Amino acid sequence: MKATPAAAVQPALTARALLTGAALGALLTPCNIYSGLKIGWSFNMSIASALLGIAFWRLMQNLAGARHWGLPENLINQTTASSSASIISGGLVAPIPALTLLGGPAPQGVQLMLWVFSVSVLGVAIAALLHARFIAGGHLPFPEGTAAAEALSSIHGDGREAHSRLRWLGLAAAVSATVKLVSDAVGTPLRASLPGSLSLGGGALPSVGFKQLGIGLDGSLLMIGFGAIIGPRAGLSLLLGALVAWLGLAPWLLANGLVTPGPADGLWFNELVGWLIWPGVTLMTTGALASLWLGRRRTAASDNAAPRAGLPLPWRWFVPGSVAAVCLTVSLQVALFDIAVIVALAAVVMAAGLAIVAARVVGETGIPPIGALGKIAQLGVGAMTPGTATANLMGANVTGGAAGQTGDLLNDLKAGALLGARPAPLFAAQLLGVLVGSIVGSLSYSLLIPDPMTMLLTPEWPAPAVATWKAVAEVMAAGVGALPPLSLPAALIGGLAGLALAFWQFRAPPHRARWAPSPAALGLAFVIPAWIAFGLCLGALLAAGVQRLAPHWALRNLIAVAAGLVAGESLAGVASAFQTLLAG
Repeated sequence: MKATPAAAVQPALTARALLTGAALGALLTPCNIYSGLKIGWSFNMSIASALLGIAFWRLMQNLAGARHWGLPENLINQTTASSSASIISGGLVAPIPALTLLGGPAPQGVQLMLWVFSVSVLGVAIAALLHARFIAGGHLPFPEGTAAAEALSSIHGDGREAHSRLRWLGLAAAVSATVKLVSDAVGTPLRASLPGSLSLGGGALPSVGFKQLGIGLDGSLLMIGFGAIIGPRAGLSLLLGALVAWLGLAPWLLANGLVTPGPADGLWFNELVGWLIWPGVTLMTTGALASLWLGRRRTAASDNAAPRAGLPLPWRWFVPGSVAAVCLTVSLQVALFDIAVIVALAAVVMAAGLAIVAARVVGETGIPPIGALGKIAQLGVGAMTPGTATANLMGANVTGGAAGQTGDLLNDLKAGALLGARPAPLFAAQLLGVLVGSIVGSLSYSLLIPDPMTMLLTPEWPAPAVATWKAVAEVMAAGVGALPPLSLPAALIGGLAGLALAFWQFRAPPHRARWAPSPAALGLAFVIPAWIAFGLCLGALLAAGVQRLAPHWALRNLIAVAAGLVAGESLAGVASAFQTLLAG
């Protein structure tokens, strides 16, 4: 979609918009806390909060004569609500409960709220630094932000074209929501594993089934919608990464006894990803950082006629705010967890670097790799403080909280940019959302899990992210030597591959550079189930086919359909989680 002229759409930073976003954030945040502890998954609430906001205020307009609720206020509303709901990246469903299970000094009450707020607001500051590169001067799709902008534009638009986009969005949303609700009602994900198996050459494990490797297709139309937005380069890169990781490396690991197989009739994702995460994340990290550097050099060399956009906030706000965020994060690490000042500062620096990686991955694929980057942070902090699980977990928690809010805010800034909105008011909305989310999220966690020691890692509360962070902390407490066999050289190879792909993209002639796989998408495929990568690729290829066969229709309606697929499944997922939360 094309950006609306900036003069036409400006965020209305009204008390009504902020309060609506805060109220919806307070309503939706417990859903993500619940889902995170149940299934290790959360939902982006941007489109859900935008639709709920317009529904409420149109009702109030009809019943009580409230003034018109337009797109500018709704943009502020959805930014506030989504930042509140994304507060789970601040540690409430992973490192904090993991620290409790390991007998560490887990914060509670006001201390917990302060901790979650500090690591999250650090991400807001980092997003301000990345705005010029990834939003103002970048061309990444940011699928969630693009879908939110399309939804806002459609539901608030006038004219025949806007009504046509809204009809297509609504139809796609209805289909997507129906598929999700049927899947939840049946109690089985609409996922079909590819039949058959791979021979491993004899030994104790002669073959492995495609089911165990996760080779199949999911019925998630949300992933099809994401794929339609990210485009064929990222989609094919995900496919290539999944083939290398899950049909190449995974069978090799099993055949050579480097990974212990899981249950015979189950999915072996957790067993295999504990090894694959290291080459995958280093590939993402080096590729993203090298792309950022090489992209800056290219822009500086070719941008003499049009200067790059500067900081989206006044320096008099940004500098003291960023210093305060860093000081608060460092001081809380020292005061709450007895982490050395130098290690606490290193955790902040590491968080900034890995937040760049998260921004790149979110911008290209729409999937925030918070868990994967957290493991790299655990490795880094663990190397500085061997034998200390507390520093390992909470130092890495800084990375997770910062990266999560960075990715969420950049999605909102992408939506604002597509709608021609100024970025500064969106930062104010994001900060309010972080405050609300820190309070409501901490209270929700405490109310849902009053006794983590006995309630978590049980059939009632599986908490898969907690189990993963806890396991890595236990390994890293024994030092880097406790990493899985051969994972360190694999990480080195992954890092070199990321550098090579970045140089291919930015240094090769244009006709060759366009064939360069995306290191962000390629590495991400190592740390997500293969069927998700296949679904995203399928969506990208279907969209490319539609653009070729019906270019005029695709130009007008394709993004609306993709946004509808994302919105429908998101809303249905939120409704299911909320219903289960109330029933429980």
